Amino acid sequence: MSTGSRSNDPPPPPSEGGSGETDRVARAAGTIGLFTFLSRILGFVRDMVVARVFGASLVADAFFVAFRIPSMLRELLAEGTMSAAFVPVFTEKLTREGRARAWELASRAFTLLLLALVVVTCVGILLAPFIVQVIAPGFSGNAAQRELTVLLTRIMFPYLIFIGLAALAMGILNSLRAFALPALAPLLFNVAIISCSLWLAPTMGEPALALAIGVLLGGFLQLGLQIPGLVQHRMVPRPAWGPSDPDVRRMGRLMIPMIFALSVTQVNLLVNTLLASFLPEGSVSYLYYGMRLIHFPLGIFGVALATAILPSLSAQSARGDMEGMSRGVGDGLKLILFVTVPAMAGLIALREPIIATLFERGAFDRAATLGTASAVFAYATGLWAFAGVRIAASTFYALKDTATPVRIAAMAMAANIGLNLLLMGPLGHMGLALATALAAMLNFSLLLFALSRRLHGLGAANLLPSVARTVAASVVMGGGCMWVAGLPLWEGGVPTLQISVLGGAVGGFAVVYLVVHKMLGGSEVDTLWRVVARRRGTAKGG
Repeated sequence: MSTGSRSNDPPPPPSEGGSGETDRVARAAGTIGLFTFLSRILGFVRDMVVARVFGASLVADAFFVAFRIPSMLRELLAEGTMSAAFVPVFTEKLTREGRARAWELASRAFTLLLLALVVVTCVGILLAPFIVQVIAPGFSGNAAQRELTVLLTRIMFPYLIFIGLAALAMGILNSLRAFALPALAPLLFNVAIISCSLWLAPTMGEPALALAIGVLLGGFLQLGLQIPGLVQHRMVPRPAWGPSDPDVRRMGRLMIPMIFALSVTQVNLLVNTLLASFLPEGSVSYLYYGMRLIHFPLGIFGVALATAILPSLSAQSARGDMEGMSRGVGDGLKLILFVTVPAMAGLIALREPIIATLFERGAFDRAATLGTASAVFAYATGLWAFAGVRIAASTFYALKDTATPVRIAAMAMAANIGLNLLLMGPLGHMGLALATALAAMLNFSLLLFALSRRLHGLGAANLLPSVARTVAASVVMGGGCMWVAGLPLWEGGVPTLQISVLGGAVGGFAVVYLVVHKMLGGSEVDTLWRVVARRRGTAKGG
């Protein structure tokens, strides 16, 4: 509903170019990354609670299979497809025609989206047994586990309505360069699940049902938190039927192929879950916990930067500033590799200490730690590619080119399925994780090649030396992390000592990485320092 009169405001001024726009994107990514960091911390608390109660049991496998659906929907809608389809069109409307026309577009998109989400949710609840059979056919041999998975899936499916509308709200606010509330919303998702686990689960005959209720409540809170931001910007959508609106149709044309292109990683994870259901007990859980650790740096840095850079790229595309886009994408890739390559090195080196410190208690035993560690090792090799795909795909969508990412995604998906079948025999669940990483590398490499041709280069003369410095500094940091991983305190050690040593190692070697990178002539440290200095200056100035 409208919250006040709107006038055709003049288009916003062009954004800064060069380092000014890079700093602006970095500041936005910093805001998103900070709240995402807090959300991921709460996410680990959530996983620690679940691991302590269920470990890597049949019940845990049932919950994680059912949870794969809302998790996939969150990745696709909240962090991918919805924003990538909505932001370029909405930003173009805002830039060229003003806020009033942009609000009308948002209202029409809201009405159609709500209708579609309700229909899909009803169909999903009805077809839950079929969905579970497709995702985890290996569960068919255990009737109790299968029925529990179906029930959990049905309870969590309405989460789609809340997260879909929350994604639309996020797209509106991000287009207005308001990043804080959308980034803060996932915190409430984890708070809801933790609260239900601690206080609702003990009162229920089947504790896993409390976790499913927590997922549903978390989606509702994610949407509710962003409404004050929409009110503040006078952008609360109202019911408005407009399926024939050319811009709404354009969003639909963009969104359908984006669902395929951006879902490659999610589809690959679904394939992993399907195949892992045929592997020994605990395999599904190992892959889930392993990907959770990968999502920590991916969400803080990869998703944050991709979210922050999309409105900037969309505005440059609307103005026809191809040179600015090329420079912006090149700077974005430098920043994303600057943070994900050392994160990859750290995760590989410290995978067992991290898992032992976070999860190895209660029903989560040493065997579960080792099984999860092997999944982390394989997934982590592709961390830089997982993040890079988000930047490259967002650039194509800012250019309103959906055909190229779809073709490349199809090739990557086919490669992943082939690699899964090839590697799962000799390597088990680790082979499934490695296949996902290799498919992401192929996806990113092909996207980058196509993008360099489309934008006539991405500043390779600056990008390649930056990557070399990043790799060299990461090797130095990774060597120190491997020494820490070899200390005799991770198996059955004192938790407080483990946390202290691990925290000190992560912080200390992060500083080592930054110092070595700076000594090698890297400019990314200077970019981060300017962002921090400006934030401190803003805080002091009130």
